[in-house]
Amino acid sequence: MRPFDYIEMRVPAKPQYVGVARLAISGLASRIGFSYDDIEDLKIASSEAVTNAVQHAYKDEEDGEVVIGCALYGDKIEIMVADHGKSFDFEETKSKVGPYHEQEEISFMREGGLGLYLIETLMDEVKVHHQEGVTVFMTKHVKREQVEEDVETVSS
Repeated sequence: MRPFDYIEMRVPAKPQYVGVARLAISGLASRIGFSYDDIEDLKIASSEAVTNAVQHAYKDEEDGEVVIGCALYGDKIEIMVADHGKSFDFEETKSKVGPYHEQEEISFMREGGLGLYLIETLMDEVKVHHQEGVTVFMTKHVKREQVEEDVETVSS
């Protein structure tokens, strides 16, 4: 028996299907027990990954698809967003839009790099492979209540 459940869906590489993927991931994350804020982070990061595939993977005349896979564990979700379109060099793209500094206002960031920045910021782990198309692997861990572990005992 696998230590995780795996759900996969394939959607046409069209903007109207980004919301479908986002809604599905939101529902799956809710089942695992993610907090509201973490579910919102997952929705934003996964929407950015799917949107990048829709906008950049296929030329206008190509019919393409985006594959979204989710591995559900008891304490984390692993999301894969893959396309088989035009690949790009992640590090090269990142170097053109970065560097990111905490003191730098978001309004000064170069256009086109915000999606990559959001994905890396909102997820716990991000890996990008670009052999045949682009595959983005994103992991987010469930953060359980830590009050009991982190609180100091105060006696009156």
